[in-house]
Amino acid sequence: MQCLRDRQIAIVGAAQLPSVRQSGHTALELGAQVLAKLLAQTGLERAQIDGLASTLANAEAGNAFWTSVMCETLGLSVRWSQVTDIGGCSVTGNIGRAAMAIHSGMADVVLCIAADAPTMQFSTVQSGYRTEFCDPFGYGLPASFGLLTSAYAARYGLPERGMARLAVAQRAGALLNDNACDVLRKPLTEADYLGSRMIADPLRLLDCVMRCDGANAFLLMSTAKARALGFRRLVHPVAYRERVNFDPRGEIEDITVSGFSEVGPAALADAGLKPAEIQSFHPYDDFFIAVVLQLEQIGFCAPGQAERFLLETDIGLKGRLPINTSGGQISAGQPGLAGGGVNLIEAVDQLMGRAGPRQLARADNALVTGIGVLQYARNWGCSSALVLEAGS
Repeated sequence: MQCLRDRQIAIVGAAQLPSVRQSGHTALELGAQVLAKLLAQTGLERAQIDGLASTLANAEAGNAFWTSVMCETLGLSVRWSQVTDIGGCSVTGNIGRAAMAIHSGMADVVLCIAADAPTMQFSTVQSGYRTEFCDPFGYGLPASFGLLTSAYAARYGLPERGMARLAVAQRAGALLNDNACDVLRKPLTEADYLGSRMIADPLRLLDCVMRCDGANAFLLMSTAKARALGFRRLVHPVAYRERVNFDPRGEIEDITVSGFSEVGPAALADAGLKPAEIQSFHPYDDFFIAVVLQLEQIGFCAPGQAERFLLETDIGLKGRLPINTSGGQISAGQPGLAGGGVNLIEAVDQLMGRAGPRQLARADNALVTGIGVLQYARNWGCSSALVLEAGS
């Protein structure tokens, strides 16, 4: 999209609610709260928002009128709307879709919003795999990622020391993040990670994400409009790529290969960047093996070399490649289908220079990714990559 490469689109505001368990609120209520916070931050009025891109909530997955219900709840009247239903890719996907809507003239100011409360009500049916085969044997997300980890281990060896390094680095970020779920804001050592109990061998408890309730929201407009309105801190989405239903015919024998082998290098090429030039990486992290595979397939290191890369590279706040500096979903909590926004909002905050005690010394660009559903006996079905750059 030329409008991305030329920095014609700007994110002017981003807000989130703390991730909590048993919030006592519905997804719609959380959405109303985060929008109020975003409007207070940006100084805009509801009437100025004429576009809405949203993600579904677990309890609303079958609601054919989700956009209308959300607009009514939020007090909005829009002339362009979009519901994106590709799981953890949806939040980054909405940024790309909002940019296209603004560039085409369909909307001037777009709200991208995600809210979910899975600890209050969880009713999502993941139909991307064969439930008649899966359900009798308890084949769910931990089991499927456990099998994916086993497949990787059979080819390259189990990268448990590298994943332990990830666990400790991300937890360090969560300890400095007031929005991280309180249950997870506890110090963690590599020994703690390696000693945690097995959930789906070789997947440990501390490999796994924890569901919570929460919401996040972003406001986008043209860069010209943002400057005219006096916004000084801008973040530009400069490249976006996604792939849905990667390798449907099963032509790739290695199940560990995902859509990131395509969208990661393509997004970086669109942005004119090499992996070594990325200043912070915010990969979707429902399980640590997902981060391992992304590091390799996007091009930060060669296949089978992620553990060595993690052991030899400082991935902390002062390191060469900081990873998931707010804790990621694994150490901050996953607010259901709004989970993709946890890492995205951290990237935006870093580029706006407002990450507080987590603020990086270098924050001119960032790479954010998303992951969708895991198909039966395959890798995940959706992959997305979004490159952001700081602007003014």
